[in-house]
Amino acid sequence: MEQWTKQQFEKNMTTDNVALYVYTPMCGTCQVASKMMNVIEQLLPQHAIGKMDLNYEEQVARDYEIESVPCLLLTNSGKVTKKVYAFQSVPYLYELMKNELTG
Repeated sequence: MEQWTKQQFEKNMTTDNVALYVYTPMCGTCQVASKMMNVIEQLLPQHAIGKMDLNYEEQVARDYEIESVPCLLLTNSGKVTKKVYAFQSVPYLYELMKNELTG
């Protein structure tokens, strides 16, 4: 996954339905979620999926009301349509993202 800034995320979401994985490096749950997201990226190569270290982009947490990490922001038509905090499994994330990003 490519590391995105707030500006890159907002630019990408105006042109396409995208997913942004938000994390912090010291979060243990985020490390597991990162591995899951790497698999998802391979399964959905046609979709733009970025990642963002929230330590460097605190304004994103405020703007999109992110309550905890890991968090997955899914967009449709230039707006965040879903926030996912429970990264239950790769199949769960795959189906969710496939449906949200192609909708």
